[in-house]
Order: sequence, then C-alpha cells, then structure tokens
Amino acid sequence: MTISDKGIEKISNDQDEHLAKFIQIEKKKIVEEDLIIDSLLHPPKDTLTNGQNISDKIARFGGSWKFIFIFALFFAGWIVINVIALFTMPFDPFPFVLMNLILSLIAALQAPVILMSQNRHDEKDRNRDENDYLINQKTEMMIRSLHEKVNLILEEQIKTILDSQVKQFTLLENISKKLD
Repeated sequence: MTISDKGIEKISNDQDEHLAKFIQIEKKKIVEEDLIIDSLLHPPKDTLTNGQNISDKIARFGGSWKFIFIFALFFAGWIVINVIALFTMPFDPFPFVLMNLILSLIAALQAPVILMSQNRHDEKDRNRDENDYLINQKTEMMIRSLHEKVNLILEEQIKTILDSQVKQFTLLENISKKLD
C-alpha cells in the first residue's frame, strides 16, 4: 500500500500548520516576556531629595554601634567633668538637667528622621515585591505556553489516531466486502 501524492501533501500541510501554531505560541510568549524583562531591567530611577539623603544617613548612623559608643563616651565625659568640676563651677550640676534636655531633644529629632528612612525602605521593599510579582507573571506565562504546546501536541496526536482509525475502519469494510 503506497501513500498517494495527495496524502503526502496533506501530511506536509498539517505539519506546516502545526509548526506555525508552535511559532505563534513562541512569538506571543517572547513579546510578553520582553515586556516583563524590560520593566525588571529598567525600573524607575530612584531620585532622592536632600532631605531623604540626610534622613538615610542620620538613620544609618543613629542605628549603629559607632553612634552608641560615641554617645556613651560623650555623656560619660559630661558626667565626669561635671562631677570633678562640682567643687569649683559645674556647668550642669547633679541631677544633670541640661544633659536630660539634650537627650530628650536628640530622641525627639532622631525618631522622625528614622521613621522617614524606614518609610523609604518600605517603598524599596514594595518595589522588590513588584519585581517578584513580575517574575511570577513571567513564570506563569511560560507555564501557560507549555500547556498550549502540550495541548497542541495532544490535539495532533488525537487527530492522527482518529485518522488511522478511519483508515482502519475503511480497510475493515473493504475486507468485509471481499469476504462477503
């Protein structure tokens, strides 16, 4: 049994159609991925105001061990100088009211600056979360593309099986007619 020229042409056309569907799926996936990759590679520029730069630097310094050691040394020196000078002319006699005022002032100024810096870091975290979301979207698109390809392959296989069943049924009918 030989395959006719029409059969070969039909198979060739079916394969070309099948390949065109694969190419269409890939082109669609590439365009969608390019959009996501572009937004990941070129995020909006982070333009900081002078106040934001200053608040970041103060928060970075105010939340460091260096600040704690300098602060402790400064106030230890303050106390020592006032205790030693207690007998002559202390500028802030015990119970160190001026020192308490300075500590309160530093705390009152440092808290909002640290909060400003934390707000900026929260914004950066939101941007990272958006990037994670975009990456998840890209992965989802890849999975969807794979599903489409698998469905296309299954569709082609089912079509081939049905065609072979029709041919087998035709052959069985021909054999049945010959036997009768």
